[in-house]
Amino acid sequence: QVQLVESGGVLVQPGGSLRLSCAASGRTFSRYYMAWFHQAPGKEREVVSAIGTGGSTYYTDSVKGRFTISRDNAKNMVYLQMNSLKPEDTAVYYCAAKDTYFDREYKYWGRGTQVTVSS
Repeated sequence: QVQLVESGGVLVQPGGSLRLSCAASGRTFSRYYMAWFHQAPGKEREVVSAIGTGGSTYYTDSVKGRFTISRDNAKNMVYLQMNSLKPEDTAVYYCAAKDTYFDREYKYWGRGTQVTVSS
């Protein structure tokens, strides 16, 4: 089992940058498939980016070229570097984990961190 705690969400101006962090508990963190989701007001939660145990990555089209996901297994951390932020990136961002790539559902979730992009 793994527990996840996100941090780094703040108010930022359009065009700005931000790095979200996700701290994970547990000694087997490196085995988990990790992802960042976001949920905007009135919308469903959707995946933003994911990273596998070997470092392979996925990005939804709207963030390609702007966001970068990374993980540090020695520190049990996952990061989301967000550049060229847009107002439509405003959402609560959640860190999530699942046991394997093939699992349909993410089993473990953090409580989320609010990102607001506004001038």
